[in-house]
Amino acid sequence: MEVERKLAEMGLVLPPPAQPLGSYVSAVRTGNLLFLAGHGPANPDGSISHIGKLGREVSVEQGYEAAKNTGLNMLSTTKVALGDLDKVRRVVKLLSMVNCVPDFVETAPVANGCSDLLISLYGDAGKHGRSAVGMASLPSGIPVEIEMILEVAD
Repeated sequence: MEVERKLAEMGLVLPPPAQPLGSYVSAVRTGNLLFLAGHGPANPDGSISHIGKLGREVSVEQGYEAAKNTGLNMLSTTKVALGDLDKVRRVVKLLSMVNCVPDFVETAPVANGCSDLLISLYGDAGKHGRSAVGMASLPSGIPVEIEMILEVAD
């Protein structure tokens, strides 16, 4: 329970796992890889702290926090899928989608909210490949949606 101890030391709590909003599952394991569907920045009570586009209603700092919150939601799904966050061997890849105005160019600093969280929890094993792209819209007007691929223990 090393990762959960680190979360507690950081003052962070895993929210309840999010339920899919459509005809899909939140996580699929094949071999030693766990693929997480797109997650958003829902708070533990199900509310969303920020709605809207980066570069208009949402600041880069608010987007960073939304990405960090999204990372917590993905960790909650991971814990349900694996039973223990310490079974993560490596964060392989993130796809960070940022709901933004057309000329917004700071998708990477927004995505760092999730990346920084994972690196602080898993160290070198938390370092990952990543894409951070701007989108015209995201479900329910959320500012960030992130997918994750993990290498996990047998």
